[in-house]
Amino acid sequence: MFKLYLKIAVRYLLKNKLYSFINVFGLAIGVMSFIMIMCYVSMEWSYDKFEESHLVHRVFMDYIEGDQFVPGDANSYQLSGATLTEKFPEIESYVRFRRFDEQNFVVDRQVYDDQIISMVDPTYFDIFNQKLVLGNESTALVEPFSIVISEVLANTVFGRENPIGKKVELAFDGQFLPLTVTGVIDFSNRRTHIPTDCLISLSSYFNLPYFERERQNVWTQNEFYTYLKVRKGTDLADLNAKVMAFKPGEDIHEFERHHLEPLESIHLNSNKPYEAQANGSASSVKMLALIALITMLLSWINYANLTTSKSMERAKEIGVRKVVGAGRHQLVGQFLFESFVLNTAAILLGIVLILLVLPTFSSFVGYDFSLNGKTLRQLLPYLLIVLFGTSLVSFLPSFAISKYKPTSVLKGKLANSGSGLFLRRTLLTGQFIATICLLSGTFIAFKQIDYLKNRPLGTNLNQVLAIKGQAINRSKDSLFHRDFNVVLEELKKKNYVADITVASTYPGEDYGNANSNVGIQYVDGTVDEKHIWYNYAVWPNYFDLMEMDFVAGGPFHQTSQKKSKNIVVNETMAKLMGVHNPQNLIGKTTVFWGENWQIVGVLKDYSHFGIKSLAKPIIVRHNNISQNILIKLNEQVINLAGIDNALQDIESVWRDVFPMSTFNYKFVDSQFEATYADEQRLAKVFPIFTLLSILIASLGLFGLTSYTLIQRTKEIGIRKVNGASIAQILQLLNQNFVKWVGLAFIIAVPISWFAMDRWLQGFAYRTNLSWWVFALAGVMTLLIALLTVSWQSFKAATTNPIESLRDE
Repeated sequence: MFKLYLKIAVRYLLKNKLYSFINVFGLAIGVMSFIMIMCYVSMEWSYDKFEESHLVHRVFMDYIEGDQFVPGDANSYQLSGATLTEKFPEIESYVRFRRFDEQNFVVDRQVYDDQIISMVDPTYFDIFNQKLVLGNESTALVEPFSIVISEVLANTVFGRENPIGKKVELAFDGQFLPLTVTGVIDFSNRRTHIPTDCLISLSSYFNLPYFERERQNVWTQNEFYTYLKVRKGTDLADLNAKVMAFKPGEDIHEFERHHLEPLESIHLNSNKPYEAQANGSASSVKMLALIALITMLLSWINYANLTTSKSMERAKEIGVRKVVGAGRHQLVGQFLFESFVLNTAAILLGIVLILLVLPTFSSFVGYDFSLNGKTLRQLLPYLLIVLFGTSLVSFLPSFAISKYKPTSVLKGKLANSGSGLFLRRTLLTGQFIATICLLSGTFIAFKQIDYLKNRPLGTNLNQVLAIKGQAINRSKDSLFHRDFNVVLEELKKKNYVADITVASTYPGEDYGNANSNVGIQYVDGTVDEKHIWYNYAVWPNYFDLMEMDFVAGGPFHQTSQKKSKNIVVNETMAKLMGVHNPQNLIGKTTVFWGENWQIVGVLKDYSHFGIKSLAKPIIVRHNNISQNILIKLNEQVINLAGIDNALQDIESVWRDVFPMSTFNYKFVDSQFEATYADEQRLAKVFPIFTLLSILIASLGLFGLTSYTLIQRTKEIGIRKVNGASIAQILQLLNQNFVKWVGLAFIIAVPISWFAMDRWLQGFAYRTNLSWWVFALAGVMTLLIALLTVSWQSFKAATTNPIESLRDE
């Protein structure tokens, strides 16, 4: 029986090559799209997932805005973890992180730069459930000046030698801090919102002279990431309510409170100031998962429609089989076996397509989907979903075909059942709804990204280069500042340098180099101890180089002084001060840090921390610091000489003055765009999978059109005999599809409007939902439907009626 089923199945599929190709190709595209998108989605969902990770929560601070608390910084206080653990028995333990980016290690005078170090409590291994490749978790981070290095760094620095007990030196403030390697850890097996390269015992931090004032147990240092592990069975909502209500004492301000958030939700749902890195977007991931589901459903719908439409051509075959004694179970078995052959071919082709495009897709979305055991394990659940769904959808046509009555099909009286027509029309309308929603989403995603790219930023980031180097063996004393100025003077002589300045931070950088503050006396004498404001230091010509606009006053006056008590505020800071006419602030004095500061200018609001957040209150101080060098490049010279030559020359100037140092550079506009990289990826991925979904939907429409034309073949012949023109036949056959597109448009518009409005809520600055976007999506869907239908309708309308009526 198996051989007979196989022979009939192969013979039938080869005989109907177009039908077989459309079904196999449509399913294969669906399989490829679904699995690839879900691989990306599963990567985003996998952050900070490990055994008992649901018990781990991060402590962050809420701050009062107006009359209510709002989420504040991702950081908390040095004492937050210990105090909360002591107060609430539901909390089992805590761990603190004090992170430092772009650090340098020296081993045998070899510099290993750009390392992220985290100084942590010994409880790190228990709370984050990580094991050491080498070393003992219970002792590795107990003693001061102990370091656990990544497996990658261990292999780079020590090769095949056992690194345990080896010495490495951390270059810190011009000094070399000796550390002992007590462990090696593999960070590559886990995705986390708080990446690091090395772990150093937190006791080292409190033993460094540089941080001597932080040894005191006071509520002043809020530069720590704190994580709590709660006991099993804890009522998290109740605990969080108690934590928010708890006040440790007089030392913590009344305008702030502690708050807990689940570790597993941070990557996709937290976008607070001072995050360890830019996090993802839950709305974008959900949207991609929805696209994956829609694409796979369209493939299954198409399979059902195509198989059912093709079954009309097999009606007489089924009738003959039943007459000669074939039972229903045999017919079901035959059709299921044909489905199995076809679906197996489709899934295999889908897997082949995945293997072909996976490297390109990996670079596209920024994840490494290399083919290994781990990747295959990630693919397995989605393959099982595909197999289950495809098997399930195969039963519908098989049972429908086997129900045909031999007396009807042999007399040519086979007709549609009401339920069958309703189901097919419902599925067709669903395909049109999905197509309109996907097209609307694509247009809005493009519109939003275009809006972000072209929205005035209040500054010009083009051709601005940020140079940051660290002199390994030099502390920032007067000699260092002198040599730093030598570098600036040498760079000014270069013809590719249009202008040069220095700033502690710049637009597009994260919050790390901007100070957050609370407590200020405004120009009218009002003292504000509630609102957070930010400040950073710059050289006087910073505003000219960055092409920032002033609504009142101007930049700092050029002076021989290296710093002054002159400041510039932005419009948002002026509004916070209660001043509506910025000109009234010029020359006035404000007080913070126990000192008087004179306001010399009010900046037009600009996007300093990226375009996903509203403008923050900012104060810019005058201080000739030695930090980030900002170079405005001469575009004409760069185009002639080449950017690579300029970069090599800049590095050469830096290393001539600071031989033992690191050298890093970033293009400011590229770094700024990285603040909304997740949305840019979505805008790229969206149209690709939308086009694939439209292709699948078109194949399904092709199948349903074939079914309709088979049903109406004789009707078309009779109409032609009675004088109907080709145009009238086309109108007759197309008008139903226009009706279903119209119905789908009415249903799809509110759905896509609601979904895209929710997505746009994640942006501080967003485009509007224009009516023409939805109208364009509807028109395009109608055109796609008409083109798909008309191709076959025209063929039917031009067929000789003698062929259509031959059986009569």
